[in-house]
Amino acid sequence: MRHGNKVNNLGRTASHRKAMLSNMACSLIQHKRINTTVAKAKALRGYVEPLLTKSKTDSTHSRRTVFGYLQSKEIVSELFRDVAPKIADRPGGYTRIIRTGYRLGDNAEMCIIELVDFNDIYTNEKAKKTTRRSRRAGTKSDEATTVVESDAKPTADEVSEEPVAEVETVEEVAAEAVSEELVAEVETVEEAAAPDEESAPESTDETTSEESTEEK
Repeated sequence: MRHGNKVNNLGRTASHRKAMLSNMACSLIQHKRINTTVAKAKALRGYVEPLLTKSKTDSTHSRRTVFGYLQSKEIVSELFRDVAPKIADRPGGYTRIIRTGYRLGDNAEMCIIELVDFNDIYTNEKAKKTTRRSRRAGTKSDEATTVVESDAKPTADEVSEEPVAEVETVEEVAAEAVSEELVAEVETVEEAAAPDEESAPESTDETTSEESTEEK
């Protein structure tokens, strides 16, 4: 019976399990992310995180201890040179397990295990600019707020007033054009009516002369 036995043997002998976890730890340190099953990822997490904690103290003793587990000089050098500075401020929890579904064939639950500090999607958070306003006069915060207010974009009311002014100018131009057209039409009508008036007296003179000749 396995009462109190919390170690997952993964169906392997002790030597096989130790060699497999050592190789997986080397791959994780080298590539910063690997695909495996959930059971192996949980076993690897308990194997590699003490080594990552050990790498925070860069000494000959720590390097020899880690080398006893990884058995690779290149990986130990990369661990102490590249990985250790990034995880220096993190108090444990260096890895993250992301479940990706089930494998075709044996339907084993798959996942991605990665180093938390080497994931650019979660770590790149844009800093938000915040300004504090204070009512005290003669302080630097007031100067900062005035500078921020001067550089601020125009408000919605100011933006809405500009199109209204443009519409008014367009309407004024259109009204002036219409008035000019009306004046031009009136002038043409007057000019057309003037010759008719001049011809009218001539016709009356002709009729009066004809009437006088008939009387004679």
